[in-house]
Amino acid sequence: MTNYKNIFGKPVKFLATDPDNAEAEGQIWYNSTSDTFKSIISSEAWSSSAPMTNARYTIDPGIGASQSDAIGAGGYGTTSLTEEYNGSGWSNGGNLNTARYYGVGGGIQTAAWIAGGVGFPPNAIIADTENYDGSAWTASGSLPTATRNAAATGLQTAGLLFGGNTPTPPAVVDATYEYDGSTWTANPTGLNTARRSLGSAGTQTSALAFGGDLGPPSNSDATEEYDGSTWTSANNLPGFQRAAGSGGTQTSAIYMGGDLRPSGVALGTRTVIYDGTNWTTTANMGTGRYELGGAAANNSAAVAFGGYITAATSLTEEYNKSTTVFTPAAWASGPAINTARSSFNNGLGPTSASLIFGGNPGAAPYTTNATEEYDGSSWTAGGNYPSSNTAVTGAAGTQTAALGFASSDSPTSIVTNYDGTTWTVNPASFPAGYGGTGTGESSSAIYAGYSGTNSLEWDNTSWTAGGTMNTSRTGFGTGFGNASSAIQATGSTSPSTLTNDSEEYNGTSWTSVGNVNTSRKRLAASRAFSNASGYIFGGTPATNNSGPTFNNTEFWNGTNWSTAPNLGAGIGNQFGAGTTDAFSIGGEPSPGLTTATEIFNPETTALNLKTLTTS
Repeated sequence: MTNYKNIFGKPVKFLATDPDNAEAEGQIWYNSTSDTFKSIISSEAWSSSAPMTNARYTIDPGIGASQSDAIGAGGYGTTSLTEEYNGSGWSNGGNLNTARYYGVGGGIQTAAWIAGGVGFPPNAIIADTENYDGSAWTASGSLPTATRNAAATGLQTAGLLFGGNTPTPPAVVDATYEYDGSTWTANPTGLNTARRSLGSAGTQTSALAFGGDLGPPSNSDATEEYDGSTWTSANNLPGFQRAAGSGGTQTSAIYMGGDLRPSGVALGTRTVIYDGTNWTTTANMGTGRYELGGAAANNSAAVAFGGYITAATSLTEEYNKSTTVFTPAAWASGPAINTARSSFNNGLGPTSASLIFGGNPGAAPYTTNATEEYDGSSWTAGGNYPSSNTAVTGAAGTQTAALGFASSDSPTSIVTNYDGTTWTVNPASFPAGYGGTGTGESSSAIYAGYSGTNSLEWDNTSWTAGGTMNTSRTGFGTGFGNASSAIQATGSTSPSTLTNDSEEYNGTSWTSVGNVNTSRKRLAASRAFSNASGYIFGGTPATNNSGPTFNNTEFWNGTNWSTAPNLGAGIGNQFGAGTTDAFSIGGEPSPGLTTATEIFNPETTALNLKTLTTS
């Protein structure tokens, strides 16, 4: 007798709860709690991710090995800048030696190459090639012929470039060039269909070319496979597509977005995947654009970035074909505080139990002693802070064990403790100073960057001198951690000069650990209790102490800074909280003050469970 077990080799299970691993894909079980039959299925979807640091288009359409190993190099508007994507955000890499757009390349983040394009200036087609080692680009051999709008794939020591435009005479070409890491060699056998702005996938000996245009207004839906010596025609795309992101292998490729015209420009959201024989249309991108970048290891996981909509964009999206449903990280509006005010990041606690106190309410005497507590759903008044010197304040600890320290260039500096109900003045002395950032636990706090490069450590009893910072941050940088494990980032070294440097503290000394992607001051940070990971967000420029100039968010993973989803609105001089996520509270948009809050929700994943029905 044929039944489910005979066909699939497993019986229909009787379970009280659903399985929690992807190995159950395709299996059917009966959930006795919900009285339903269920299964786990695969789905295809695009989701938003952290934006690039710089908006750009005519970017290379496919440098990188996978969704978590992508490079955006060059591009119109940011012609020498390089950015690296780690699967969640972007960080700045080394600048190209020859600024360019419409260049193409291949490789991985630690061993990439780029060639050709349009040099800037003087907007001429070039033959220059550069190799990347993960931090710097080095000039390498030149293409046999200067080329732009080509396609490329392969490794730094085994690259392939084909098609494109040449300048003299102006032509769309079928040329194929192979790269060994230093020298280019022309293959006498070119593409069957000469074209430019086409997609690419694969390796030097097993490549795929698809789409593109023959020169305006004609476009191509042709696909060709390369075996290391000869191009062979394969099944066509399901429609015209050019100037799109691409990646993958010869038997598992993806082509995403682009221009879908046969005439004019039609911003595309269409995504198609190739299985070695046929192309299939899958889930649409969230935002149509062309002249974008992309990377993919195969047709199940890809990243698309940058491009042109009505102007250059920094948008990043990820494609996943998986049994897992991805909910992207994002900021969401939270409950409003009761008293609008600005601050220098003197908030604390996790997002479910946060505390703010002091600040500037925007009217004389420009200080407030109001304290507010957050319980995960609303803000309520707490005990008043025992000082009117609250515009420049440091904060550490938790909602029921907090430390406040107000430093000033007047002799009114104090240290206070909060027990969840009442503030009390601590007898410990605290020096006059200006511009520092305080963070940590109530028994292990650090106050860094006051009056230059000074730092102080708190041991639950008294303040003692800490290590000297490498960079003065008197223009209100930000940070997180405690007296033995802290990080401080950005800020200004003078009223008109920002720094992008960040430093780590190990309890003894400060060490420079890399630059943030966006320099600013008067920003906020999460209140993590170590330098292992955390967020910074918002801020103002060097010459503006308020206003919504920045909505940028960055994440520190213990090694480097990368972009994270932007705040919903630009904000500066706000409170910051959150220990594993981030909480932006109050502050100064332009104009005036706000009571608004935003809570950052990191990416989550869940199995794609399907309830089976008879309909």
